[in-house]
Amino acid sequence: MFLGKVVGQVVATHKDDGLEGFKLLLVQQMGLDQQPRSGFIVACDAVGAGEGELVIVVQGSSARIAQTTKDKPVDAAVIAIVDHLDLEGKRVWSKYESASA
Repeated sequence: MFLGKVVGQVVATHKDDGLEGFKLLLVQQMGLDQQPRSGFIVACDAVGAGEGELVIVVQGSSARIAQTTKDKPVDAAVIAIVDHLDLEGKRVWSKYESASA
């Protein structure tokens, strides 16, 4: 699993039938310091995430275990939208504080 930020959407009108109905998100990997890491990934959205949100992404066989992606041709899936991050007992990031800033 890794933390990522949804930075865009990928639109593909021609795709495998197993991907019909899935929103494909472009996710940039993020560090705990909320700084971008190198690398982007296209992930199937299993939870209704949107652009700018911090999410948790799984890859490989784990991406095919989620209820919505079970037995689908998926190598990466967004499985959670992060509400807040606590590190060593301190809140280091909150979705709600970010929204009001």
